[in-house]
Amino acid sequence: MADWELRASSAADVEAVAELRAVVLRADLERLGRYDEQRVRQRLRDGFEPAHTWAIEVGGAFAGCVALRSAESAYWLEHFYLAPDLQGRGIGSAVLNSLLERCDREDALVRLNVLQGSPARSLYERHGFTVETEDDVDVFMVRAPASAAPGS
Repeated sequence: MADWELRASSAADVEAVAELRAVVLRADLERLGRYDEQRVRQRLRDGFEPAHTWAIEVGGAFAGCVALRSAESAYWLEHFYLAPDLQGRGIGSAVLNSLLERCDREDALVRLNVLQGSPARSLYERHGFTVETEDDVDVFMVRAPASAAPGS
């Protein structure tokens, strides 16, 4: 696995993240008949909050991002994108593990949504997420803190 690190995000990261989002989500959104070249980027710009977003760097270069937003009694894992050429190398799992360990220390639920048919769903399932609800476009998943897992 390549060396990676998280760094605090800033407003200056928004365009790099918006572009990466467009690349990463394109195939799934096209399959679902929902890809719009402008909208995919604008939705990220409209919801980008650097205060709870980290840039993922590999070899000192921007490689992705992830956000963990506090909401009521849970965290929402959002905007988790990794450059396609780095996927499948364990980086996403390592980043996800580090965030989930933090949530476990706080005894917090973690929620997310993933597009129907996205290969990312298997990553989340391997890390203990289960389906809560779903519709034609999104699968909403939840993960209980490790302390709540059976056999803990």
